[in-house]
Amino acid sequence: MIRLAVRLLIPVCWLLVLFPIAASAQESQQASQEKAAQEIPEANPGRPTVATPATLTPVGYLQFETGVLAAWHSPGVVSQTSINEVIKYAPSRWVEFLVATQPYAHSHAVGQPTNAAGDVDLGVQVDLYHGESVKPTIAMSYFGRVYSGAAANLDIQGPQNSVLFLISGDIRGFHYDTNGFFNEVVNDPVRRAVFGQTLSVSHPLGGKFGITGEIWHFTQPFLQGNAVGNLWAVNYNLRRNLVLDCGFDHGLTSTSTQWEVFAGFTYLLPHKLPLTWAIPKADGNHFR
Repeated sequence: MIRLAVRLLIPVCWLLVLFPIAASAQESQQASQEKAAQEIPEANPGRPTVATPATLTPVGYLQFETGVLAAWHSPGVVSQTSINEVIKYAPSRWVEFLVATQPYAHSHAVGQPTNAAGDVDLGVQVDLYHGESVKPTIAMSYFGRVYSGAAANLDIQGPQNSVLFLISGDIRGFHYDTNGFFNEVVNDPVRRAVFGQTLSVSHPLGGKFGITGEIWHFTQPFLQGNAVGNLWAVNYNLRRNLVLDCGFDHGLTSTSTQWEVFAGFTYLLPHKLPLTWAIPKADGNHFR
């Protein structure tokens, strides 16, 4: 009986020793995974609003903003379905580079190709002031067209050159982005200035959901009119670095695109690139 008891006791002792070790290893692995997930910075979506945030994307990380847009009843365009892509990269907390493209558009428009690519624009955004608390972040940006696509333009004609003044901030749980646009549009051989203003306000809905409302306006020198619209969107923060969105925009004037429906996502690549800058101050210190 004693031998039998000893034989039974030895495996039980081993289980008592090994089980805490295995449990501790599993908890350590889970903690490491949770810590790694928390170390990934949050995405900073610029879509789906017309307004662009004055705040930049996390330093050293590529951000992709991808979406599909369906539009109806725009000046000269019966309908259009397009794919849109914006890629952003900030090598420092003061500077961000951007690429905006329309890889594909399917349009029903008089005298325009049915299937074609849109314009490609390169841009740079510079933060002038980093806000804290109720103090807003202030920035300026420039976009220039490097490729002219054949896809039909909607109510806001694609600019040849564009300068933006951007302000973003938070007030009592609401986040706002407002932009002033100074664009140059071309209708060969004529060039005209276009002026635009946008204001978007967002607020959490609870859980991982949020809602955004926006009002925007652009002059239309070639149509001698004004494009004005009201946009509403819902976002879902699937992960820290992945945000889904969908919504609609309704034009408020006869020369505005009457209806737009869109859906897309913002994805921050979770791997930091070793391409960052240190920008010196006048006193020799560095911002990173």
